[in-house]
Amino acid sequence: MVTASHNPKEYNGYKAYWNDGGQLVSPHDKNVIAEVEKITDPSMVNFKRNPELITVLDEKFDDIYLDKVYGLSLSLDLIKKHKDMRIVYTPIHGTGRRLVPEILKRKGFENVYCVEEQMVVDGNFPTVKSPNPEEPAAMALAVKKAQEVNADLVMATDPDADRVGIAVKDDKGEFILLNGNQTGSLFVYYLLTRWNELGKLTGKEFIVKTIVTTELIFEMAKKYNVDRYDVLTGFKYIADKILELEGKKQFIGGGEESYGYLAGDFVRDKDAVIATSMIAEAATWAAEQGKTLYQLLMDIYKEFGLYKEKLVSLTKKGISGTEEIKALMAKFRTTPPTVIAGEKVVETRDYKLQEAKDLATGKVTPITLPKSDVLQFFTESGSKITIRPSGTEPKIKFYFSMKGDATNGLEAAMKALDAKLEQAAKELTE
Repeated sequence: MVTASHNPKEYNGYKAYWNDGGQLVSPHDKNVIAEVEKITDPSMVNFKRNPELITVLDEKFDDIYLDKVYGLSLSLDLIKKHKDMRIVYTPIHGTGRRLVPEILKRKGFENVYCVEEQMVVDGNFPTVKSPNPEEPAAMALAVKKAQEVNADLVMATDPDADRVGIAVKDDKGEFILLNGNQTGSLFVYYLLTRWNELGKLTGKEFIVKTIVTTELIFEMAKKYNVDRYDVLTGFKYIADKILELEGKKQFIGGGEESYGYLAGDFVRDKDAVIATSMIAEAATWAAEQGKTLYQLLMDIYKEFGLYKEKLVSLTKKGISGTEEIKALMAKFRTTPPTVIAGEKVVETRDYKLQEAKDLATGKVTPITLPKSDVLQFFTESGSKITIRPSGTEPKIKFYFSMKGDATNGLEAAMKALDAKLEQAAKELTE
């Protein structure tokens, strides 16, 4: 699949998939690269086309796909009751422009407002600096439209429509952008709760998230005794876990903090068409209870604990930058922090050495995931800090996920957690 995804237009690239529908994982990725490395001269490249290897798909295939997405629905009766819910959607000049409005229409939503300026497919992304729904500026036109039409929900998909960002109204009626962990938590909470309400849980279901994604998702799954799996960063590993458990357990859903989510297993990559349709559905389910998605998120925090996240990326360019990143990883690996933002570190996980260590007992447990240059620190309060070099940019990334207690009031707990996030970031990155 040729795509610029959410990256600047100069960074056009491609994604390679295996026959299970997931992106290449080991050993296939290494084998493909080995074949590429055999090419030592352009004359060795085979430019002869074989038309017989190409199948052109028409709209019939879209219908097959949309029927499957429709089949994931858990609350069609509630959509009928709340069909007037106002939704603003933007594809940010990308491929979601046709299928997202279409699936919302098929499900029964009658008030979907599209951001017309961004419904134009254009690889130059003329209305935004970066077409990334993680960036507030990329969603500015959609939020403006939502304010004009008094919308209930704002959704934006990136240009290749595999990730989605959302904005919801807070208790003051103002639109706020949710981060990937918050949207993912709402997404999984809705799936788990509705599966339970509809009697679909048999004890053989599971969810998957990446190791840098909020632990809140696991806490929710525990409530319903649903199996849960952590995988390395990258949705290809979620797809690989689905493949591994195919025929043994049923995948409910899952995702990653970088705005990628999936429900059902007929697609093997993050899918914003599926995600937007289920998020809109979740909004009707919340509305049936007299709540907004924001209020539903606050309820989740009250029940399972308050989690807040912060990502800090340090850019280190050039050869010297690469050495700096290696030195930083070596420092954290050999002299890990014992206290972070006043919280005692109780467990470390080193995915390069493939071992987890309980600091109280000294017990070392093997990590069965593939080797990766990632370090994690878990505190006595349930906070998690992850450090890893970026695989695509000259950066070292720090993922801070701090946990607090919201039973005595959310507002005070949020302020305290924000302060802890800042303190943790300062301690480890400055």
